[in-house]
Amino acid sequence: MKTFIIILVLVAGSVVLLSVGVLLRKDHKFRSEHISQNKRMRERGIHCAVSQDREARRGSHNSLTTND
Repeated sequence: MKTFIIILVLVAGSVVLLSVGVLLRKDHKFRSEHISQNKRMRERGIHCAVSQDREARRGSHNSLTTND
């Protein structure tokens, strides 16, 4: 039981500290974590898997066939 209480206090403390960091942000804007909105990823030609799949499907009308 003592271990459970210690873990509960540590988790609660972590949540409180993280929420304080969020509340005290000056610009109140968060960076987008999406790959397609990252400038450096776009410069390298890296897109998210959904976008790459969509582009590949546009290129071929019958994407399920293989070239054997």
